[in-house]
Amino acid sequence: MGQSIESANFLIESRLRDAARGNMDAYYELGIVYSTGSEGAEVDLIEAHKWFNLAAVGGHQGAQRCRAEISDEMTAREIAEAQRGARAWLAETQRRAA
Repeated sequence: MGQSIESANFLIESRLRDAARGNMDAYYELGIVYSTGSEGAEVDLIEAHKWFNLAAVGGHQGAQRCRAEISDEMTAREIAEAQRGARAWLAETQRRAA
Protein backbone atom coordinates (compact mmCIF):
# COMPACT_ATOMS: atom_id res chain seq x y z
CA MET A 1 0.00 0.00 0.00
CA GLY A 2 2.86 2.39 0.75
CA GLN A 3 4.09 2.06 -2.81
CA SER A 4 0.69 3.07 -4.26
CA ILE A 5 0.63 6.15 -2.03
CA GLU A 6 4.15 7.06 -3.15
CA SER A 7 3.12 6.52 -6.77
CA ALA A 8 0.02 8.70 -6.31
CA ASN A 9 2.09 11.45 -4.66
CA PHE A 10 4.58 11.29 -7.52
CA LEU A 11 1.77 11.72 -10.08
CA ILE A 12 0.33 14.71 -8.22
CA GLU A 13 3.79 16.28 -7.82
CA SER A 14 4.47 15.74 -11.52
CA ARG A 15 1.21 17.50 -12.42
CA LEU A 16 2.05 20.35 -10.04
CA ARG A 17 5.43 20.82 -11.76
CA ASP A 18 3.68 20.93 -15.15
CA ALA A 19 1.07 23.33 -13.75
CA ALA A 20 3.86 25.62 -12.53
CA ARG A 21 4.92 25.90 -16.17
CA GLY A 22 1.37 26.95 -17.13
CA ASN A 23 0.30 23.61 -18.61
CA MET A 24 -3.51 23.80 -19.04
CA ASP A 25 -3.87 20.02 -19.18
CA ALA A 26 -2.06 19.73 -15.84
CA TYR A 27 -4.46 22.30 -14.34
CA TYR A 28 -7.39 20.27 -15.64
CA GLU A 29 -5.95 16.95 -14.41
CA LEU A 30 -5.41 18.41 -10.94
CA GLY A 31 -9.03 19.56 -10.95
CA ILE A 32 -10.08 16.00 -11.77
CA VAL A 33 -7.86 14.60 -9.00
CA TYR A 34 -9.38 16.88 -6.34
CA SER A 35 -12.97 16.65 -7.58
CA THR A 36 -12.96 12.84 -7.65
CA GLY A 37 -10.48 11.97 -4.92
CA SER A 38 -8.32 10.04 -7.35
CA GLU A 39 -4.54 9.53 -7.08
CA GLY A 40 -4.89 9.20 -3.30
CA ALA A 41 -6.09 12.77 -2.82
CA GLU A 42 -9.03 13.70 -0.63
CA VAL A 43 -12.05 15.17 -2.44
CA ASP A 44 -11.63 18.93 -2.11
CA LEU A 45 -14.05 20.98 -4.20
CA ILE A 46 -12.33 24.26 -3.37
CA GLU A 47 -9.01 22.94 -4.63
CA ALA A 48 -10.73 21.32 -7.63
CA HIS A 49 -12.48 24.59 -8.53
CA LYS A 50 -9.16 26.44 -8.30
CA TRP A 51 -7.52 24.12 -10.83
CA PHE A 52 -10.54 23.97 -13.12
CA ASN A 53 -10.71 27.77 -13.00
CA LEU A 54 -7.05 28.12 -14.01
CA ALA A 55 -7.55 25.72 -16.91
CA ALA A 56 -10.83 27.38 -17.95
CA VAL A 57 -9.22 30.84 -18.03
CA GLY A 58 -6.65 29.30 -20.36
CA GLY A 59 -9.44 28.15 -22.67
CA HIS A 60 -9.76 24.49 -21.66
CA GLN A 61 -13.40 23.69 -22.48
CA GLY A 62 -13.58 20.52 -20.40
CA ALA A 63 -12.45 22.53 -17.39
CA GLN A 64 -15.16 25.11 -18.02
CA ARG A 65 -17.82 22.38 -17.86
CA CYS A 66 -16.33 20.75 -14.77
CA ARG A 67 -15.99 24.08 -12.96
CA ALA A 68 -19.66 24.83 -13.65
CA GLU A 69 -20.72 21.38 -12.42
CA ILE A 70 -18.88 21.53 -9.11
CA SER A 71 -19.91 25.15 -8.56
CA ASP A 72 -23.47 23.87 -8.12
CA GLU A 73 -22.26 21.94 -5.05
CA MET A 74 -20.34 24.85 -3.52
CA THR A 75 -21.28 27.90 -1.47
CA ALA A 76 -20.44 31.40 -2.68
CA ARG A 77 -17.82 31.59 0.08
CA GLU A 78 -16.14 28.36 -1.11
CA ILE A 79 -16.09 29.62 -4.71
CA ALA A 80 -14.55 32.90 -3.56
CA GLU A 81 -11.89 30.96 -1.63
CA ALA A 82 -11.11 28.89 -4.74
CA GLN A 83 -10.80 32.04 -6.82
CA ARG A 84 -8.41 33.57 -4.26
CA GLY A 85 -6.37 30.37 -4.43
CA ALA A 86 -6.19 30.58 -8.23
CA ARG A 87 -5.04 34.21 -8.09
CA ALA A 88 -2.43 33.33 -5.45
CA TRP A 89 -1.15 30.44 -7.60
CA LEU A 90 -0.79 32.73 -10.62
CA ALA A 91 0.94 35.42 -8.57
CA GLU A 92 3.39 32.89 -7.11
CA THR A 93 4.23 31.25 -10.43
CA GLN A 94 4.67 34.65 -12.10
CA ARG A 95 6.94 35.77 -9.26
CA ARG A 96 9.08 32.62 -9.69
CA ALA A 97 9.28 33.16 -13.45
CA ALA A 98 10.45 36.77 -13.07
